[in-house]
This record gives sequence, structure tokens and C-alpha cells, in this order.
Amino acid sequence: MPERGQPVGLGGSRSNEALERRLSAVSFLDIVGFATLMAEDAPRTHQAWMRVLHEIILPAAQGHHGRIVKSTGDGVLAEFSSAREAVAWARAVQDALLQMQAGGGLEVDPIAARIAVHIDEVFAVADDIYGPGVNIAARLQEYAEPGGIVLSQAAFGLVRDSLDRPTRDLGLLYLKNIPDPVAAHALDPIEQPLVRHFRHAATLPSIAVLPLQNLGGDPAEAYFAEGIVEDIVVSLASLRELLVIARGSSLTLSRNETDLRSVGRMLGVRYVMTGNVRRTAKRLRVAVQLIDAESGVSLWGDVAEGATDELFEMQDRIVGRVVTGIAPHVRSAELQRALRKRPGNFTAYDSTLQALDCIHSLEKTTFFRAREHLDRAMAEDRNFAMPVAWAARWRSLLIGQSWSDDPRRDTEAAAELAAKAIELDGQNALALATFGHVRSFLFHDYDVALGYFDRALSACPNSPVAWFLSSGTLSYVGRAAEAVRHAEQALRLSPFDQSLFAFYMFLGMAHYCNGNYEEAVKAGRRSLSERPAYTANLRVLSAALSALDRQDEAAEIGKRLLALEPTFTVTAYERTRMPFRDTALRTLYKEHLLKVGLPV
Repeated sequence: MPERGQPVGLGGSRSNEALERRLSAVSFLDIVGFATLMAEDAPRTHQAWMRVLHEIILPAAQGHHGRIVKSTGDGVLAEFSSAREAVAWARAVQDALLQMQAGGGLEVDPIAARIAVHIDEVFAVADDIYGPGVNIAARLQEYAEPGGIVLSQAAFGLVRDSLDRPTRDLGLLYLKNIPDPVAAHALDPIEQPLVRHFRHAATLPSIAVLPLQNLGGDPAEAYFAEGIVEDIVVSLASLRELLVIARGSSLTLSRNETDLRSVGRMLGVRYVMTGNVRRTAKRLRVAVQLIDAESGVSLWGDVAEGATDELFEMQDRIVGRVVTGIAPHVRSAELQRALRKRPGNFTAYDSTLQALDCIHSLEKTTFFRAREHLDRAMAEDRNFAMPVAWAARWRSLLIGQSWSDDPRRDTEAAAELAAKAIELDGQNALALATFGHVRSFLFHDYDVALGYFDRALSACPNSPVAWFLSSGTLSYVGRAAEAVRHAEQALRLSPFDQSLFAFYMFLGMAHYCNGNYEEAVKAGRRSLSERPAYTANLRVLSAALSALDRQDEAAEIGKRLLALEPTFTVTAYERTRMPFRDTALRTLYKEHLLKVGLPV
């Protein structure tokens, strides 16, 4: 077994026990985020786990002719006579856990599990089984989604004809302490369970790509050195097999931190890619290296030199080297799908990078210059989706910053530009997420919006913009617990983002809609510290304080809001901009805003 705590009920030495070798279906179940749940409320978590074990897991094993070999404290090792019985047990357990969660059957945070099934020869004694097959099952479960099941190729080949829904090919997985890669398939849950943490972030190879250093000597070229990693980051972020920190956080840290091990610790990643670029009128030289952030050791380096218009081939080469180095099981077809569509015009690309430099500054005068660069890029190459998508996002930020003199016009323009970008590149997550947000916030077309957010997260599972914007729509439709998790995932992917004020506002809104007003206030205060003039946050924060009867604090925030929006009235806001679909939530939010003392 892998290095876990001492399993419950194990005996001592096996030296005098009779060994039996047999072919078995080995299954390993692990509880998602168990350590966090125990740290917050150990007695109730233990009680809930015992209930799940004795009311769901054990009876289901008996019903499918299997046995629970042992408990490891936060999971179980089970043995079955056939792969079909093991998979049937795994599905029965996951279905029962989901039903228990839906029915509110537990008083603690929801318990969700990952399960793996593998067929192999095991060594058996009276109360235990062990051997390489057991270790493989234990390691495979780390690649299951919460509520999902992973099947080794050996198990999958025996049950594939009996499965009633598609599986996802995981390719070859390189498991810890297992010498040879293991082919596997995922049976993902149809309905995602509620869990504290998204996916299996700790087990995914994680990377931050730092902006390249400018060796050209001209400070005006800094935008280019920082910007050319954008395509590298987005291509990597489109792969489910990696956890990729957003460029915004990498950019912030690279300017203030030179110790790559510190960067790795602060961003919570295992690998950091860094390098430099030298640009002349006609030539480029790009040098990069991949660093193990835990040890500080360089794993590989690469230098590419060529004509300026060969940059895109250099970027593709870098992405391929990174994937080969830290996620070698990614199939080549999947990698090709993830690579960004190239522009046909290098001037369009350069103008887009200049626009990104202006947008990310979020300084008003500089921010407005971004539009000129984006207009130039779109004029240079009408088939290049990247500037069109960023032009849509630019207008969305313009409205969010209260810098638009005609929010309705700019929102409709954002929707049109996002739709055009999607037409040019149906996998552009930024365009998909922006379009979803506009459809939801302005037009209250929530179901269509959620469909676009699903597409955005499918195209780029590591897009913090898609995660935090989708959090807003989930709050609007009353799916507040999911909204909290989406906002938290955005923060995980970009903990030092320039737009943290928006991340925390959406997190605060999600907590407010979930009735957790204390957490809503905490998030609102964080947003306030990042951007004091962000009026969307002032509304949510004042309502949360009002809900807690902290009227003096709520009134202070209300005064800030009126100073920034002197014509604000609760009635006009409810009629034109209040986004909530749920009638009860709309009524409650209105009551809390009026309680603050805001004009009727």
C-alpha cells in the first residue's frame, strides 16, 4: 500500500501466515478533502464517515459479492471476484453518496469520493491483500474526478460493453512508485457532487509560466517580452492534465520575486518556466528553462532563434517541450487541439500584445489606449480571434470599472464582439466566457449563459476568467454552493491576479446568496482593499453587513456607493441591473439594501 496512515484493523507480521496468489478485481476508494474536513470538525466528520462506511460502502460490497479488506482512515480497499462486480459496486456507492448529498443527509460538508478499479494478481492473507496491483489501484484513484471512477485498461477491457455511458481516455498515466505507465479510462459523474475543492489539483502537474526577460535593451519592448507567453499559457491551460496558473499572477510575482522556489511556494506549483527574449528588427532569440520549484533544479533548457515571423513555431515547440517534460501521457492529438490558432499577420499579433499590456495595467488612461491597439490588430487580420475576444473583454471591464458613458451600448458591443470571436475560434475560452457573462448579466438569459460557460471550461479548464464569471451566473440562478467553488477555483488559478477585486466580489456574492454572510463580508473586504471604487462590490458588501445587523459598517459602505453613484436608487437598480432570477433572493437583497439606508 502507498504511504498512508496505519490501516484500521491490521494485524502484525505476515511471516507465519499462509499466502495465496489469486487474480482479483481490486478497488480503492478515497474521500475528497478528508484532511480539511477533519481539521475543521473532526468529531462530526468521523461520525459522517462512519455512517457512509456502514450504511453505503459495506452493504454495497456485500450486495456485489465483494468484501472490504480494510479501511485506511479516509478510504477503503475492496476486493471483488470480477471487474463487473467491482464497477457495479463503485457506481452504486457514488450514486448513493450523491443521493445522500442531495437529500441533506449529512450535517458536515458533503462527502465525495474517488474510486479506482484494477484487475491484477494479488497476494492474499487472512485479513489483507497486497502487491503491485493494490498499489496501482491506490494511485489510479487520484486521477478520478470527485464522484467519478477510473478504470485501468485491464478492467476497462472486461466491462466496456456493459457501460451505459461514454468514458474518457486518460492515456498512459505515470504513477508514483510504479515503474511502467498504466493506461486508464475515466467514468466521470453525470452530476458533479458538491465538494470543497475542485478536481484533483494536488495530483495534477502544476506550472507557472513567468514572462520572459527583455534582453533587447529597449524598455518600450517590455510588453513584448511579457506578452509572448500568453499563447504558451493559454495552450497549456487548455489541457485537463495540467494545472496552470494564469498569466496575471505570474506577471505580478515575476516583477517582485526572483527566487523561483519562492514563486513556486506562493503560487502552489511544482514547476516554473522562465527565460528571456532578444528582439531585433528582423530576428528573435528565445531561451527558456523549466525549473523544479521544490528543489530549484533546472530540468531542461531550450534556445530557439529565427526570423520574427517564426515566433509561433517557437511557441508551439516550447509548449511541446513542457508537456513532454511534466505530463508525458498527453496524447499528441489533444496537444494539437490545445494549441492556439495562429494569426496570419505578425503586426496584428504585436498590436494585441501591446493592448494586453494596457489592459492589465487597469490604470484608466492606459486602459483606454488598449482600444486603439485592438482596433489596429483587428484591421490588420480580420480572421485573428485573439484581439476580437480581448476587445469584448475590454468592454466588459470598462463597464465593471464604471468607466463607460453608455453601459448598454458597450455591453451589446461586448456581446457582438464575443460572438464574432467564437465564430472565428469556437475554442476561445475568453470569448465564450465573456459572451456567457453578457447574456446572463444584461439579458438575463441564464440557461444560454450557463451553456457557454460549460463550453469555456471545457475548452480551457484553467481559465480563471471562465471560473469567476461563471460563479456570478450560478449565484444569479440560486446555485450558490457551486458559485462559491467556482470563485475559489479562480483564486486558485490566479491568486495574485490584477483583477482580484472582481474575483473576491463574485466570491462574496456567492457566499451572500448561500446565506453565509460572515464569509461574504470577508470576501467583500478583500475586494474593497484591492479596489475601493468598485461599486458592484460595495452593493454586495453593504447588503451582507446589513444582513448581519452591522448597520454602522453597512451605512459607511452605502455612503461610499452613493459618492460614486449619486443617482443610485434601490428601485431603479432592481428594475434595470439586479441580476438575480430567484424571486425570494431578489426580495431579500432589496430589503438588505434598503436597510442600509440607500435611497428608495
